[in-house]
Amino acid sequence: MPIKIPDQLPAHEVLVREGVSVMDERTALRQDIRPLQIGLLNLMPNKIRTETQFARLIGATPLQVELTLVRIGNHKAKNTPEEHLITFYQTWEEVKDRRFDGFIVTGAPIELLPYEEVTYWEELTRILDWTATNVHSSFYICWGAMAAARHFHQIPKYTLDKKAFGVFRHRNNAPASPYLAGFSDDFAIPVSRWTEVRKADIPGDAGLDLLMESDVTGPCLLAEATGNRLYMFNHIEYDSTSLKEEYDRDVAAGTAIEVPHGYYPDDDPSRKPLNRWRSHAHLLFGNWINQVYQTTPYDLEEVGRDLRLAS
Repeated sequence: MPIKIPDQLPAHEVLVREGVSVMDERTALRQDIRPLQIGLLNLMPNKIRTETQFARLIGATPLQVELTLVRIGNHKAKNTPEEHLITFYQTWEEVKDRRFDGFIVTGAPIELLPYEEVTYWEELTRILDWTATNVHSSFYICWGAMAAARHFHQIPKYTLDKKAFGVFRHRNNAPASPYLAGFSDDFAIPVSRWTEVRKADIPGDAGLDLLMESDVTGPCLLAEATGNRLYMFNHIEYDSTSLKEEYDRDVAAGTAIEVPHGYYPDDDPSRKPLNRWRSHAHLLFGNWINQVYQTTPYDLEEVGRDLRLAS
């Protein structure tokens, strides 16, 4: 089944060109099924690129998915036209009375700031609490995962001496996990961050399972049965050229940056980088969507109902 997104969204043309099945509103209404409702809280500066990356992965699943783009209400984006935000995005205040089968919170290039100094930290903490009662399964990415791990479990982040930057081998710690069905014993994932969380800080009594980790860059993916939460500390959603563009930008700006590890053939930036994580990115998101589909209530109003009543 295809993903349902607005016809005029820039991602629409990209996904069609790549062969991803995309559904228009009229066709979706003719189908006698309930599409999965997935929200994407997009905190990245280049929102158009990020929404395409996630729509690509969600749209490759065999289920009909309706994607809702969400943004922080009191934060003005610097790298995305206001017209695009007005046309395609809703603020969290506008969607907070809805329920979602799944909800993704992206990373953001603010990891060196203390959480409390992030201009939208207060609103984000309200959103994280809201996911507990209005979302069946949440998927947090990079800084979004660190922020959620701090909010729900007080897991700290640490500043690195140098940027963890490149494509690193990761280990499959839980082959029996439904989220890692079909995964290799080890695999490559892009990493681009100045901070880290540490395995020693993951509380042993919080129901957090470390599904993926790297000997070099540490924890990568945590799963939490309570709340159906996934915490992905790296950028498995990245395009083939995402790391190249970050590297080229820093080089042009005169910023000290190493060639991304394991990314270019023979570590030669003049050569075309190889995408060695695409299949596992699709696999992870496909497994997540399947788990959401298998476990979410048919009636969306039942999502988080007991917790809402208790509060």
